[in-house]
Amino acid sequence: MTTPAQTERTDPPLAADEATTLVAFLDFHRDTLRRKTEGLTAEQLAQTLPPSSLTLGALLKHVALNEASWFGEVLHGRPMPEPWASADWDADRDWEMTSARDDSPEELRRIMDVSVEQARLDIEAALAEGGLEFRSATLSRKENQTFSLRWILLHMIEEYARHNGHADFLREAVDGVTGE
Repeated sequence: MTTPAQTERTDPPLAADEATTLVAFLDFHRDTLRRKTEGLTAEQLAQTLPPSSLTLGALLKHVALNEASWFGEVLHGRPMPEPWASADWDADRDWEMTSARDDSPEELRRIMDVSVEQARLDIEAALAEGGLEFRSATLSRKENQTFSLRWILLHMIEEYARHNGHADFLREAVDGVTGE
């Protein structure tokens, strides 16, 4: 079964500078996840595909956390905003995933949209200040070096692409909808 999605998704340009291409691919994958979660109820967003406990709602909240973390905290050195700042990460290291079942579809989308909008501003600021070589305020835990904006953009594209694959299976299990 296939149903048309509401979110408009623009294919990345076939010929553009590197920064434009990377940001366009990230936006493409952001919109893909939005499409995979459109029109679903809270119950559908909380449905699992056993044996995994992953849900479509958890994916929305997880990518929102990653947007805030990578572009705000890591890249620009800002403290995490709410709802992340007050979460009890020691009690539940997957809080964004497990707490998503308590959020409405509208709230999950709002959290993602707020995080993405701030990330866009963070990307624009970094590009204006240093381009793709702009260096993060935070060091890598493994290598004790800063990240380039290029690395973070590529990582976020990979993160979304991976989770969009999960979303394909989850959405089909929820209501039979398939497609891009």
